[in-house]
Parts: sequence; C-alpha cells; structure tokens
Amino acid sequence: MKTTLLVMALNEINGMKAVMPRVQPGWVDQIVVCDGGSTDGTAEWAREQGYTVHVQRKKGFRQGYYEVWPLVEGDVVITFSPDGNSIPEVIPELVRKMRDGHDMVIASRYKGDAKSEDDDIVTGFGNWLFTRTVNLLFGGSYTDVMVIYRAFRKDLIARLELDQDANFNIFETLFFCGYRGTSWEPLLSVLALKYGYDIAEIPASEPPRIGGERKLKVLNWGGAYYSQFWVEFFKPKKASRQNPKTES
Repeated sequence: MKTTLLVMALNEINGMKAVMPRVQPGWVDQIVVCDGGSTDGTAEWAREQGYTVHVQRKKGFRQGYYEVWPLVEGDVVITFSPDGNSIPEVIPELVRKMRDGHDMVIASRYKGDAKSEDDDIVTGFGNWLFTRTVNLLFGGSYTDVMVIYRAFRKDLIARLELDQDANFNIFETLFFCGYRGTSWEPLLSVLALKYGYDIAEIPASEPPRIGGERKLKVLNWGGAYYSQFWVEFFKPKKASRQNPKTES
C-alpha cells in the first residue's frame, strides 16, 4: 500500500516551516504540495525542500484537488492542512488504520479527549450540527464529518463521483460561494457512509492555526454543505457507487 501526503496550501509559509519538518521520512511514500497561488513564498519554499509542487491554474479548494490528482501516486491519500491545524504525528496512526483494511480513517477533532482549539462558537456549533445531522440521516456514528485531515483510498473519489463538478455547482451557486467554491470532505463523509464503506476515526486534536488567514466562508459554505446532506438523503442509491466488498 503506497501512501501520498497531499498538502493543501495557500499563503501558509509560516505554518509550512513550523509543521512540515515534523513529517518524518518513511511515514509516507510521497509528499505533494498543492499551492493555491501563494504570494508569500510557500510554493518556492516547498520546492526547496524537495516536495512535488503543483500551483493551481484555477482557484478553489476542490479545483486544487482536481488538478493535483494525476500527480498523486498513492493508493491511499492523506489530505493535510499545513497551517498548524493538522498534527503531523498522527500520520503513522492513520496509515496503520488504513492497513487494517478501512476505506477511510478520519482524524477527528472531537473523538475521545481530542478538541479543537481553532473553533469559535459558530464553527463549533456548525461542526456539531453537521455531524449530528449526517448521523441521523444516514445511521452513522461520526464525531467529525467536516475535517480535511483524513486518510482514504484514492479510488474512492472516482467511485463516489466526487471528481464531478456537477455534484457541487448548484449548491455553490445557490449559496453564493464565489470563485473558491466548496470542498469535498463533507460529501465524502456522507457518501462513504451511505454506500457502505468501512470508516474509522481516531482522536486528533486541532491546535490553533499558525499565521496565514482563515479561508472559511461559514454561512455560504455551511448552507451549501447542509443542503447537500438533505438532497443526498432523498436521492436513490446508485449501484455504481456501492462498496464492492458489500455488493451482492
């Protein structure tokens, strides 16, 4: 099983310098940095460290995923935020859990003793509401459906059709999400549960961010994500998305 650490960055030079040296050789097989068009030297610094770097042509978090995906060599992908929110020391545990046979392992900010030091009252309530809603609608036991920090099988994205803009565009338009759009983590959580994939969580606290600016558009993105949950609840299942291990 080959693993790629996919680092999503936009003007995170301070966080990159503080966090990335803590990623030990041998934890993963490949490190790829997807840079959203930084102007603070993030991409240049990453190249100097020997990382594979892709600079996005089109703005937006999900667009970055689309563009960088062909460079990802791993069977398993760990999506990672270099702004200090993702603790690198959790990587080996994510890899171990994936080797146990899970299709996705989430580094939960709210499991067990884990906590988020980056939450405010709005984001804390939003994360609770979204996770609670997904569990109620789809019969899950998640503690964190929203976080970027997770490991999953690369082929899950195509199988669940998350590589198709059509699954996001209408929600982004209705809620004025702008050119940055939304990301695929919340819908990945929903579809992996809905279609019977093997999901696990491990506790992973979220420290405060290091430098940079928060990109979250709380009301716009929140409305888009929450609408996705309900629309997906009423949609009939597609046989092509089903976990092949559970197909009859």
